[in-house]
This record gives sequence, structure tokens and C-alpha cells, in this order.
Amino acid sequence: MAQLYYRYSTMNAGKSLELIKVAYNYEERGKNVWVLTSAVDDRYGAGQVTSRLGVSRDAVMINDETNILKLFMEADTYKRIDCVLVDECQFLKKHHVQELVEIVDSFDTPVLAYGLKNDFRNELFEGSYYMLVYADKIEEIKTICWCGRKATMVARVVDGKFVKSGEQIVVGGNDMYVSLCRKHYNDGRLGPMEVIEDQIKMF
Repeated sequence: MAQLYYRYSTMNAGKSLELIKVAYNYEERGKNVWVLTSAVDDRYGAGQVTSRLGVSRDAVMINDETNILKLFMEADTYKRIDCVLVDECQFLKKHHVQELVEIVDSFDTPVLAYGLKNDFRNELFEGSYYMLVYADKIEEIKTICWCGRKATMVARVVDGKFVKSGEQIVVGGNDMYVSLCRKHYNDGRLGPMEVIEDQIKMF
């Protein structure tokens, strides 16, 4: 029986690479995959899922008004879809997640959605909230903070400074976001040099 999977992590944990690997594995076995990505993030070009390693593949773009279920039914009629893969699922709206649920339940097609869970203010995105509500299986893709602990938070950096206010969605990469453990998110330390500088100030 098909299920809805939500695979989440902080920034730079390899979510997009994992999606591309899953797509490759399906296709290697003669299966058809349908890859979706948010229109919000077009850093690597519109309709592209791209990992930091430079591997990419084409995807169907989703905007706020997109009816995923309708598009799926049209595509599935043309060629049977064996798996749906969604990148940047934190940017989905509630109706998108419900449409993915319908694909799983009515068409017995597995859906694997990859994305962030919490934003730079440590609050849930709309898409991640409803993925947590509706997903059959929730899995964490782990990465680490600069200190070696597991990273669970995302810090936004503007002009080299840690910020905790502003618009929720501002697209950026390593130049703007840093994955941190809870301890260093709470105390605002973005890297080991800040620890050294603080120690120097004590003398």
C-alpha cells in the first residue's frame, strides 16, 4: 500500500541529492517518476532540482495555485506514474499536501516529499506543518552543526550577522543560511571563530 513520506532536515543535509538518487533508482528499474519542485526557489533555474554537488534534473514547477492532483491525473493518463517526488515541500500550501494525500490514497502511488521543517525563526512553514499532520512516515535526514552536534535549527545571516526577524521566505543558500544545533542557535554562535574571539575578550 502506498504511503506519504515526509523527509525533512535543516539546510545542506543533502535532501535534493537524496531525491535525485531515489528518482534514479526507480528509473533504473524501468519505473516512471514524477518530480515536482516549488516555483519559489529558482536559484538554479526554473523547474530544476539541483544538489550542492551539481547534480540536477528537470521538475514540474508548483506555485500557490497549482492543483497537483489535476496535473497528476493528466500525466498518469499519458504514462503510468509509479512514484511522486517533491522537493522544497516546506513551500507547499495546505491544499497541495491534501492533493498529495489524495494521490496516495486514491491512486495507490507513493509520494516522497523533501524539505525543511522549521524556518530561521524556529517556526514551522505551512507546508511542513501539514506534512507533519498528514504524512504516514516522517523521517529525518541528519546533518551537523559546526561544533559536531546534530543540527536541528536554521540561522539566517544578513551582512555577517545572525538575525531572528524578517519575512519567513527569503530564498538563499550558504551565503544566507547556516545549520546549527539548538545550543548554538540559541546563543547565536555561527562558527568556531566566534568562540575564540569571545575567549580572547575574557583576558
